[in-house]
Amino acid sequence: MIRRPPRSTQGVSSAASDVYKRQIIIYMNPIVRFAPSPTGQLHIGGVRTALFNYAFAKKHNGAFLIRIEDTDKERSKDEYTVQILDSLKWLGLEFKGEPIKQSTRTERYNEVINYLLETGNAYRCFTSSDELQELREKSESYLYPGIWRDRPNEEIESKLKDGVPFTIRLRIPESGKVDFEDLVYDKISTDISELDDFIIARSDGSPTYNLTVVVDDHDMDISHVIRGEDHISNTPKQLMIYKAMDWDSPAFGHLPMILGSDGKRLSKRHGAKGTQAYKELGYFSDSLINYLALLGWNPGNEDEIFNLQYLIENFSFDRVNKKSAVFDTVKLDWVSSQNIMNKSTNELLDLIKDFDSNWLNEDFSDEYLRKVIVLIRERLKTLSDVKTNSDYFFNDPKEYDEKSLQKCWHDSTSQIIEEFYLELEKISTWNSTSIDELIASFVQNQGIGFGKLMQPLRVALTGALIGPSIPDMIEVLELETCKRRFQNILDFKLK
Repeated sequence: MIRRPPRSTQGVSSAASDVYKRQIIIYMNPIVRFAPSPTGQLHIGGVRTALFNYAFAKKHNGAFLIRIEDTDKERSKDEYTVQILDSLKWLGLEFKGEPIKQSTRTERYNEVINYLLETGNAYRCFTSSDELQELREKSESYLYPGIWRDRPNEEIESKLKDGVPFTIRLRIPESGKVDFEDLVYDKISTDISELDDFIIARSDGSPTYNLTVVVDDHDMDISHVIRGEDHISNTPKQLMIYKAMDWDSPAFGHLPMILGSDGKRLSKRHGAKGTQAYKELGYFSDSLINYLALLGWNPGNEDEIFNLQYLIENFSFDRVNKKSAVFDTVKLDWVSSQNIMNKSTNELLDLIKDFDSNWLNEDFSDEYLRKVIVLIRERLKTLSDVKTNSDYFFNDPKEYDEKSLQKCWHDSTSQIIEEFYLELEKISTWNSTSIDELIASFVQNQGIGFGKLMQPLRVALTGALIGPSIPDMIEVLELETCKRRFQNILDFKLK
């Protein structure tokens, strides 16, 4: 028996004109779903869709469900399903219950298809692909002309007896419109003359996307379908399946696409990575959520840095943009750097330890590591930047950047370095303030510009013209390390 809830005013209308309408239901305990295909890593565009579903559901005390659309047997892999679910958990998008897999629901789809055949809302079509192509060439239209729509039962039985392959098509109204009120784009209307009796089951018996998604959403009690705007063209077809089954339809909301810099749909060629890759690069989940929320949603104020809870509290569809957004790695890195700056030093140290234990060295205390973090955090975009921006705090330079040496090392530089170190040894209070005062007095007494001292010091300490404030760096490295590095570069210049 096909399960059908009674009709309500929220379903598509059965008006004589075949005008289909959808009212937006009250936001009370909504049930939403995210339905990825396990054919690769969780795509960044998919994360944005999942994020908006989750924020909407949580704001209105609803439920966020997962459906794995794994009917593509050749490309779907269990390892991708695991990776997708792990990525959602890492992002903090906790879902209710166990994920539903489409691959386990074949019997249910067949049950619905058979019901549609029995009620006359669907029919078998024996038109071959060659015949379809010929019809299209003659009519110059890709719309199926319905040639098997009203064939006698005897003719159909004869074809079945002969084993002729067939598809199953939905019998749609001959006129009217399909209207629905989109949560983002407002009223969307499609004239039925633009549609045809579309296929709901292929010649191999497998159900099509539009059929499976309707059955799944109905059985999962989905109240709101929130997905990318590339699905807008599917919505009228799905509404007609709902009507044919006498089921209430959900509300629909379509999100603007995320594009690459060339204005085309975002893909790997634009530098976009799978979600797992961003985790491995050292982005915080908060940073990814923060940035993706801004790709299509406006907080309504100047807030650009926020967390998931902020998004939940402030999310509404009237703030979802109608225009597509362009993915910008530079802006993502800026958001990530701001999130790093907002972490306490202790939090950041713990996160770094979890991310890369190889960065740590038992010869250095947590107190020393915290000092290093304070000095390099402004240079960090991700946790993976820690190692490259801190190596000189743990290791003497093994080589020196040739261009930096050519720029700053002159005939008098070796003597300046030697004399500065002698003065450095005399400091009684070892802190950056005292070191800064020493530098100022040394430069004045020597009658030289700051660059003639500071640039060679930086190359001696780091191997290049990089790094934080010289007084701060000298304070953290301490006297003996500075002495050794000064001597190392002097010996290098004598070679």
